[in-house]
Amino acid sequence: ATVRKMLMAMAADWRVLIIKLSDRLHNMRTLAAMPRWKQERTARETQDIYAPLAHRLGIGELRWQLEDLAFATLYPKRYASIEEMVADRAPERDLYLEQVIAQLKEKLAELSIVAEVKGRPKHLWSIYEKMVVKNREFDDIYDLVGIRIIVEREKDCWAALGCIHALWPPVQGRFKDYINTPKFNLYQSLHTTAIGPQGKPIEVQIRTAEMDRRAEHGIAAHWGYKERDHLDVAERAWMGRIADLQSDALGPIEFLENLKGDLQLEEVYVFTPKGKIVTLATGATPVDFAYAIHTEVGHRCIGAKVNGRLVPLDTKLNSGETIEIFTSKVASAGPSRDWLKIVATPRARSKIRHWFSRERREDAIESGKEELARALRREGHPVQKFAAAPALAAAAEKLGYPDAESLLVAVGEGHVSVRSLLQRLVRETDQGVEEQEPTTARSRRSRVGQGTPGVYVEGLDDMMVRLSRCCTPVSGDPIIGFVTRGRGVSVHRADCANALSLKEGTRERIIEVEWDNESTGVYVASVEIKAIDRSRLLADVSRVLSEHHLNILSSSSQTDNDRISRMRFEVELADPAHLDSVLGALRRLDSVYDAYRLLPGRG
Repeated sequence: ATVRKMLMAMAADWRVLIIKLSDRLHNMRTLAAMPRWKQERTARETQDIYAPLAHRLGIGELRWQLEDLAFATLYPKRYASIEEMVADRAPERDLYLEQVIAQLKEKLAELSIVAEVKGRPKHLWSIYEKMVVKNREFDDIYDLVGIRIIVEREKDCWAALGCIHALWPPVQGRFKDYINTPKFNLYQSLHTTAIGPQGKPIEVQIRTAEMDRRAEHGIAAHWGYKERDHLDVAERAWMGRIADLQSDALGPIEFLENLKGDLQLEEVYVFTPKGKIVTLATGATPVDFAYAIHTEVGHRCIGAKVNGRLVPLDTKLNSGETIEIFTSKVASAGPSRDWLKIVATPRARSKIRHWFSRERREDAIESGKEELARALRREGHPVQKFAAAPALAAAAEKLGYPDAESLLVAVGEGHVSVRSLLQRLVRETDQGVEEQEPTTARSRRSRVGQGTPGVYVEGLDDMMVRLSRCCTPVSGDPIIGFVTRGRGVSVHRADCANALSLKEGTRERIIEVEWDNESTGVYVASVEIKAIDRSRLLADVSRVLSEHHLNILSSSSQTDNDRISRMRFEVELADPAHLDSVLGALRRLDSVYDAYRLLPGRG
C-alpha cells in the first residue's frame, strides 16, 4: 500500500522517485545493521520494485548497485559462489580483454576516429540472471567479452561500427540500433556481436558521451534541461498506465503484482484500423490489444485480424502491425480462462481476473474442486478424506479466507497454488505418527563381518534394536529409544519430530539408550548438495564421494528454473566422523555453495 501511494504521488513530480531511489540505495548499503528478517524483506522489495524502477527510468548505475546488494542479501551463498568463480577467472580474462582493446584502438586510430574504448563491468546479478533466463553455463557468459566505445558525435558511432565489422566478422542477427529507436527508458546505443581473436564472441556497445551519460543516469541526467519535455513523454505515458491500475480499485497485493510485471516489460507499437498508435508489452496478443482499447471490447473479443489477415488470439504482435478486433453481440459473452495464459499485459490480466471473480464465482468453485481432486489423485491421497468440508475450512482459516468456498474460488482463479493447499491439507489431516520401517543403520553385511547398529539398551542385552529412518541417527548423535509393538526398540534422534510427538503421547514407552562405541556397524546418512548448475557437476560430486570410499545407496538430482541444482545422496559409511571431511571436499568444488547432512526438521 505504501508503494502504491508513492507511485501516485510521484506522477506529478519525478524528483520524488529519484530521492526515494537514493534513499533506498543508502538503506541497502547499511542493511547489515538490521535483523535478518528485515534484511530479507527490504532486499526482496528492492529487487522486485526499486531496481526495476531505476531501470525503467534508465538510471543504470543505481540499478546495478541495488540488484547486486539485493542478490548478496537474499542469496549470500550463490553470490559468494559466483564472486569466487569470477575472481578465479579474472586474470586470464583481463589479459585477453587488454589485447582486444589494444587491437581495436589501433584500428580506430588508423581511420582517424577519436574514441574511448573500455571494458564493460560485469555485475554478479546480471551474470546469474543470464544463466537463469538464457539457460547458459557460467563460463559461456563470463567468457563473453564486453567492450564499450564512446565517441564524440553520432555519425562517429556508425563509423566505429564499420571499423569493428571490418576487423572481426559480425554475428548474424546480433546487431541492434537503439539510436534511431531508443528503448522505453530513453537508452540509446548501437549493439553488435563479433567473433574476435581465438574465436571468442565480443559484445560491443557504441555510443556518444551524452548517450553514455543518459544510460548511467537516465531521466536524472536531463533534469532541468530544455529537452526534458520531449524526452520523458514515454515515461509520462507509462505513469498513465499506473494510474489506470489504480482506477481499477485492485487490492494492494494485486496492484503490486501488476506493477512488477509492468516494470519489467519492453514495448511494441501497433495501430488501430483508424491509425491510432497503441503501446503494448513485448509478447502481447490481440487479447491484450482489445483490453487496451476498452474493457468491454476485451470481454467480448472473439477474433482478430492482423494486417488484414485472420489470426489466432494467441498470436504475438510486432511493432507496426494494424490490428482489428471482432466482438460478440451475445449478452453472455465473456473472456476465456485460457486467456490468462496468453496475455502479456497486467491490465488485461487484471480485467480478466476481475470478470471471473465478479461473474463466475460458481465456475471458479467447481474449477478449484477439480484442480484439488486432480492433485490429490496424482499424489495418491483419498479425495473424500482430504477434500472434506472440515479439512478445507481449517485450511481456509489458516490461509486467511472466510470459508472453504472462498478458498476454492482462490484456487480456481489461480490466486492460491493447489500444491501449497495440498501440502497444508496433508499436514492438517495426518495427525497420527506412524512408526516408519527403520533402514538408516544396518549391521555389516555377512561377507564383510558381523556387527550390530552399535546401540546399547540398559538392562536389555537381547532386545532387537533398529535405527529409525525418519531421522537417520548415526554414532555420536543424541538419541532416545521407543519400545515398539513386536519390533523391538526403535532408536530416534532426540530432536526428531516423530520422537517428540511419541514423548508427548506415550511417555511410558520411552527408554534410555546410548551408543556402544566398541561395536562396529555400517551407518546410512543423507547428504544434500546445492550448486549453480554446470556441465559435469554430478560427475565431480560422485568422484568426491568415491574418493572418500562412501557407498552411494540412492541419489536424486533436480535443477530448478533458477539454475540451482539440488542433489541428495543416501550414503553408507563406517565412521560418521568422516562425514565432515566429505562435506568440506564437496564445498570446495567449483560452483558448489552448500553441502550438509540432512537432519529432521532442518534444511
